Amino acid sequence: MRIRKKNIRFLKKWSSVQIITVGFLLLTLVGASILSLPISSSNGQPTNFVDSLFTATSAVCVTGLVVFDTATHWSLFGKVVIISLIQIGGLGFMTIATMISLIRGKKINLKERLLIQESLNQIDLSGIVNFTRKIIFMVFAIEAIGGIILSISFIPRFGLITGLAYGFFHSISAFCNAGFDLMGSISGQFSSLTSLYDNSLVMITISLLIILGGLGYPVILDVLHTRSLKKLTIHSKLVITSTIILLLIGFVFILGVEYNNPDTLGNMDMKGKLLSSMFQTTTLRTAGFNSIDLSLTKEPTILLMVILMLIGASPASTGGGIKTTTVAVLFLTVKDFLCGKDEIHIFERSISSESIKKAMVIFFIAIFIFIIGTLALSLTNPQFSLIECVFEVISAYATVGLSIGGSPNLNVVGKFIIMILMFLGRVGSLTIFTAILSINIAKKDKNIKRPKGKIIIG
Repeated sequence: MRIRKKNIRFLKKWSSVQIITVGFLLLTLVGASILSLPISSSNGQPTNFVDSLFTATSAVCVTGLVVFDTATHWSLFGKVVIISLIQIGGLGFMTIATMISLIRGKKINLKERLLIQESLNQIDLSGIVNFTRKIIFMVFAIEAIGGIILSISFIPRFGLITGLAYGFFHSISAFCNAGFDLMGSISGQFSSLTSLYDNSLVMITISLLIILGGLGYPVILDVLHTRSLKKLTIHSKLVITSTIILLLIGFVFILGVEYNNPDTLGNMDMKGKLLSSMFQTTTLRTAGFNSIDLSLTKEPTILLMVILMLIGASPASTGGGIKTTTVAVLFLTVKDFLCGKDEIHIFERSISSESIKKAMVIFFIAIFIFIIGTLALSLTNPQFSLIECVFEVISAYATVGLSIGGSPNLNVVGKFIIMILMFLGRVGSLTIFTAILSINIAKKDKNIKRPKGKIIIG
């Protein structure tokens, strides 16, 4: 009893970001322990713990990088564990905990509300429980609709039970931007959705699920509530605008560059070319599916994919990356600075200096992690070319799940590097660094103001 009270007192001293970081870590370790059991593999043999940990990390961090083909290596039990980890990772364990508390009729205290606010990246604490309730209902509704639509295509091919299972598995995986698939037993291991490249129903449905999951919960709820583009918040307008621009750029570029490439779009009819170009630029928003062999794409396409993966989805979404709003704010800052403007404006509103600083910090941390991660992976895995290392590192950190070098080809050190990057990308590097630094920073030093010094820039 005394030990329990001590633990509660100890947890009360933790900040929200520290609890969230440790929570994701514990969830990953529990998932890895279950996946390493014989019951989780299709051959009834225990799975190496490092590989189980890699899979669990990828699932919880809704990434999609795998060392084993999901369909052929894991048993039905293992697949249920993986999709459960994806659902928890996509929603966030605090959202799941809130859902359980609401079902039990338990009151959400202030500490728990602060945790929910931090995990959902919300500014306002008021109405956070009601906001979470709406998110839970919305997510399950979208995934259910997506699962039913996908089942229409899968049931005639696999039968009723398997077709429904495939439909709902891919619906959850797509909306959570996870990228795990079950097509390995149908079209070959690690084939993803390449055999369905001309299936309009599957390609369009999964693309829409990815986009909805990547827009962010506040944006979807804002659209449902206002039902008018003019009445949307500045955040929603910026997210939707930047998302459309990035999708159009990716679609036009991939279609143009890969149009005559015989290894990708070259041998497809126009329908296949359009669907694959649309699907591939959408899945780069941190989803991890692919309808073409990415290792055979041209280098300019790979470069564009790296850029789009790094940008990723939007805040408070199931996707990763440095976020669309971060890039949009940085772009607007540079543009207005060059134009000699004192304030940064968008949609007849000014952007706060705090938002600009946060965008700069996130971008700098991402570049720093990208450089360190690439150097570490290239030094420890010499069988990977530099471009393969760059792609793998960005894919992991942005929680995308695409690979051109092959994650199964990583050695043990490489797997741990990628796991760390996936964890940083999902929990948020800014969140983790804040959690670490907040341990040693004295509160009395936070409010000290010092004389300004002049530094020559440029």
